[in-house]
Amino acid sequence: MRREFVLAVMMGAVALGGCAKRAHPGNAADGSSTVGGGEPYVENGEDPALARLQADLVASAGSDRVFFTFDAFSLSPEARATLTRQAQWLRQHPRVGFLVEGHADERGTREYNLALGDRRARAAADFLALQGIAPNRITTISYGKERPEALGSDEASHAQNRRAVSVVIHLP
Repeated sequence: MRREFVLAVMMGAVALGGCAKRAHPGNAADGSSTVGGGEPYVENGEDPALARLQADLVASAGSDRVFFTFDAFSLSPEARATLTRQAQWLRQHPRVGFLVEGHADERGTREYNLALGDRRARAAADFLALQGIAPNRITTISYGKERPEALGSDEASHAQNRRAVSVVIHLP
């Protein structure tokens, strides 16, 4: 019974993860992406309110992602600082739920990178929980090497792909 529940939760997270918000490249002076009357850019019917919250998280915390060194899932001081700022934002929005995505670069097997992405997502989620964020607000998922941020086989691309990303997934 528990196994079916965990499987159902994971499938739901995968479905929601497929709706992750991606900023459209924009020309706003502050680096934010907007269209028309200043609304955050959304595509494929995404909820503009979620896009606004995601943009606010990024603006307040400085980033919605933290990065990792090769083959590691320990949080750097920079990652801890970013997650601390994310936790401050999350405390101001106590009914917002979010997904922490774990990612890896292209090196290694699919299975290995899924496990590594999971450890990265859990490291970020655990740190947020230590900052006072209720664990029931946090969902984690690993995409391994399946959703690269940067295409390429060089270190610069690999460094961008070794990450955990916090994504707002529902409103209060």
